[in-house]
Parts: sequence; structure tokens; C-alpha cells
Amino acid sequence: MPKPVATLFKLAVLLLVLGGAYMLFIHDDRVVLPPGVMAPFPPEQVSIDPLVIYEDDDYRVTAVAEFYAQAKVLGRERYRTDKEADYSPIDLVLGWQRMSDQSVIDQIRISQYGRWYRWEADSPPIPVRDIERCSANMHMIPKDDRVRDKLLAVRTGEVIAIQGYLVDIWASGGWTWTTSRSRDDTGDGACEIIWVDKIEVVETD
Repeated sequence: MPKPVATLFKLAVLLLVLGGAYMLFIHDDRVVLPPGVMAPFPPEQVSIDPLVIYEDDDYRVTAVAEFYAQAKVLGRERYRTDKEADYSPIDLVLGWQRMSDQSVIDQIRISQYGRWYRWEADSPPIPVRDIERCSANMHMIPKDDRVRDKLLAVRTGEVIAIQGYLVDIWASGGWTWTTSRSRDDTGDGACEIIWVDKIEVVETD
């Protein structure tokens, strides 16, 4: 192999190795916790009389329930271009009870696309109904820039605590976005829309 070609070949190999190291150690920022239930309780929800918590000429955000959840982050997806991104820059798939156990999650493939959450498993490690009732895709609406920064910094695998409201959104022109009010539903309309007042990462050591 001519010397210039050999040098280029070595350089290409080096770049591939460095790129692989970056993907493995830097880009992949998932947190892997030990087996065991990390969030033993389902989200808490308290219905309230509809309360407008934000309004301008184009949008109105109405709270319909107080909401609190401590849950494991099973997936995260950033959105920038859809209409919903005007409010919700990120969706989080959250799991609690048996869906916060790493030994269960390791046997389930989770994906997000188009504001949906999907799961697959060669053989479900727990009953399908438990997977459905103990996990959900939630659209996160930060109340301010500080909360937004915290939401965007959330890592898959972490256990977080969020506090805020379930909300419905109305926009000029007749567009609406309605939250789920139950953890038992599935399919279209089953996602929660959360106005996030507070979010914190929960220490699990």
C-alpha cells in the first residue's frame, strides 16, 4: 500500500474508533440503575374546577387536575416542529411500580415517534395490562425557562419527581389538545399533558 494511502487508511480507522468511543461514552447518556422497583407508587391526581393558568391572544391553557408523579424515565423524545412544540418541547415515557424495575425494562423495547409511545417484547416479562397501566407517554409543558432547562436535561433511566397540573389547551382557529385523565387508558388520547411547575431528579442510592 503506497505510503499516502496507508496514512489516510490509518487516519480513517482512528476517526472510526474515536467516533465509536464518543457514541459509547459521551453521546449515550442513559442511566442504568440496579434491579428493583424504583418508583413504588402510581401518579397522584386530584381533580379541580377548571382553572385557566395561561392565556394570550392565541392560546389558553386550562388546568383540570393537580398532578404529582415519581417515576422512572423509560424514554425521552425532543420535538421542535409540530404545533404542540409551541408548548411542549419534550415527551417523557414514565414508568412506575413494576415498570420502574430495570430487570423488567431490560426485556422491553421502547420507542417514541409522532407524540406516541410504543413498546415491544419477545415475551412480555409482566402481564401486558401491567405494562399499560404502569407506564405512559406524557407531554411536558414547562412553566418557565428554568423548568424547561431541567426537562431537557433529563436522562433516560433516571428517577424523577414532577409536580404540576393536567391541562387542556385551546388555540385560536379551533385547535385543541386534551389531556388524558386516567392511567388506565390506551391508544389515541391516552397521553397526559402536564404543566410542570417543579421537576427534580430523585437520588436512588
